[in-house]
Amino acid sequence: MTLRSSVPPCESVSVSSDTSVPSQEPRSGAIGIFDSGVGGLSVLLEIRHALPHEDLLYVADSGYAPYGDRPADFIERRAAAIVDFFSEQRAKAVVVACNTATGIAIESLRARWPMPVVGIEPAIKPAAALTRSGVVAVLATSQTIASARFAKLVATFGAGITVLPQACPGLVEQIEKGELSGGETRAMLTRYIAPLVERGADTLVLGCTHYPFVRSEIEAIAGPGVAILNPAAAVARELARRLAQEGLTTTSTAPGTTRLWTSGPPEQMEAVLGRLGIAAAAVQPLPV
Repeated sequence: MTLRSSVPPCESVSVSSDTSVPSQEPRSGAIGIFDSGVGGLSVLLEIRHALPHEDLLYVADSGYAPYGDRPADFIERRAAAIVDFFSEQRAKAVVVACNTATGIAIESLRARWPMPVVGIEPAIKPAAALTRSGVVAVLATSQTIASARFAKLVATFGAGITVLPQACPGLVEQIEKGELSGGETRAMLTRYIAPLVERGADTLVLGCTHYPFVRSEIEAIAGPGVAILNPAAAVARELARRLAQEGLTTTSTAPGTTRLWTSGPPEQMEAVLGRLGIAAAAVQPLPV
């Protein structure tokens, strides 16, 4: 895969349409990555850059996107079904490349499956260390902001600063359609971001994995004095650490493969991948 400058550039991804189940030898298992839609591809690309020899499985749960306005029990059920699918594919680790699903479901996933399960959370800790004005803004879904994990992050790392959470309804849907720029997307982002900058925010956390695909628009609206934080690279580093700790890092020196599934129409995801600047082989329908 190749990616436009919407997210940091990284190495190409070799994509295979092979549906065979990986070997049961633990090191040779693949890494399962999922999100409510295409947003988690921003995390997958960082993982591919950090772990070029690992085989990756990606599920876009686009048939049920966005998660941000879904009930918590629904999100837990979807997350469990997808990790069940990864388990059937002999995955050796799972990455929850969705802030909403991490906030709601990751503890239940870790309790149910023995493999490493790595999540993603808004980067409030580094934002608190970076801010000069003492005001940090977080763009996220309403479910992420309402989650107990988000409240714990703010309580743990937000002492002495002001954290401004901003829900962004409609933004995930725009990105799922491949609408990364244009009047409607820009107006939506301006409505969400301008008041935060007016309140003194000098650090803006991308609290949804979809949002890096509109980073250029966010930067233009926020202005050069506002730092933008994306935790995807930190997730890739944590995954690499966990694999090494558990003795699960592949011994292969061949380029890793990537297989893609979606719970929505595969042709729709393939079209969106093209708009996102990602070249991939055929997307498979998710059998869950």
